[in-house]
Amino acid sequence: MSTELPPLPAEKATDSDAMLVERAVAGDQKAFELLVIKYQRRIQRLIGRMVRDVDLVEDIAQETFIRAYRALAQFRGEAQFYTWLYRIAVNTAKKALMDLKRNPTVSENTYKSADDDETSPVENELTSSETPDAVLASKEIAEIINAAMDALPEELRQAITLREIEGLSYEEISDAMSCPIGTVRSRIFRAREAISEKVKPLLENQSGKRW
Repeated sequence: MSTELPPLPAEKATDSDAMLVERAVAGDQKAFELLVIKYQRRIQRLIGRMVRDVDLVEDIAQETFIRAYRALAQFRGEAQFYTWLYRIAVNTAKKALMDLKRNPTVSENTYKSADDDETSPVENELTSSETPDAVLASKEIAEIINAAMDALPEELRQAITLREIEGLSYEEISDAMSCPIGTVRSRIFRAREAISEKVKPLLENQSGKRW
């Protein structure tokens, strides 16, 4: 008699992390594979914002999922699965960078969507016009934003990335960063102010717009 678990309903395969975790803990490897498929690109993009060396991104992402699999039984569902996975990814990236005596930084592709399904709100706003001058201005602004992000303290960079790039709520960021919501709001405000100070002069020179 077969001991395999019953098949996972198709309609639940992508929208029930709790069910997938439960099944993976019970021994259903396919369930964990679905979680990997669901979050692999997001985790790689996240790591890519911390690590400049693109050759390391895939290795760190793979190590993240290995660690997550080993610790899966410890996931209690008190936070969303991605929030829990995010913590593992950040810690794994930090360890890798520490081992290589490197510092976290924003990658050159932070604000480039390439073939990604998701784009950041900032990028969408900056590339709304298709005139050559606007395209050039957008590239200049993106470079300034990238440099400003790079210069932010780590906790500010993480907070603004989770809010503006990943689209997490303040509550989710609070869980991910293990700090009060008030601290999250303060960090995001300070990050926006720091980035805005770098971008405003360029926008004022171009068209008087405010970022």
